[in-house]
Amino acid sequence: MGSENGKKRGVGRRAVLLGGGAAVVGTAVLAREELARAWWRLPGMEKPRTDGELDHAAAEWTAAHQANWRRADRPDDYRIDRVVIHVVQGSYATALKVFRNPLHGAAAHYVVRKDGHVAQMIRELDVAFHAGNRDMNERSVGIEHEGFVDRPADFTAEMYAGSARLAADICRRHGIPVDREHIIGHVEVEGTDHTDPGPHWDWDRYLTLVRKELTKLPARTS
Repeated sequence: MGSENGKKRGVGRRAVLLGGGAAVVGTAVLAREELARAWWRLPGMEKPRTDGELDHAAAEWTAAHQANWRRADRPDDYRIDRVVIHVVQGSYATALKVFRNPLHGAAAHYVVRKDGHVAQMIRELDVAFHAGNRDMNERSVGIEHEGFVDRPADFTAEMYAGSARLAADICRRHGIPVDREHIIGHVEVEGTDHTDPGPHWDWDRYLTLVRKELTKLPARTS
């Protein structure tokens, strides 16, 4: 898991040194991009929401604290094209506890228990602070897994199966290809200092399961 600190939008020292005019133009472009993405915040434009509504029907809703995510309207403001795989370095209960803590500063959309049970903590349309990189947070869905990276026995068959069903559902709804470019580990996020899911996570097994689960789902309609 990781906060939204990382790649921030704004004008850096290098831009200022290159010339005030260029920096001002760059700032204006970034401001226009942010405004264009924020149209849904206007009165009457936001999509209706229901507390506790699930994106993945098989999940149980357990809300993360709002300090650990940012309200958005994805994919209308940010396209979702990645799934990021995490490992808690702790138990399922620990993950739920820290994601409900407003001081933690991070949370994933989902947490998967060793028996395959899934908790959804943040709506997919919102930006979870899970990857430690703002751009990746905005474009991805984060799946946290119970266990420790150095304990291969923690990655049970039930966990792989439950996570694969979840990932297949996410990929179907958002049109995400099931491959290692689009389903990545936290360790692969630019700028991260995390190592999860670690060397014992079986990527070949996982992607095979995700593809199998995808064949069981109805085709994407939009």
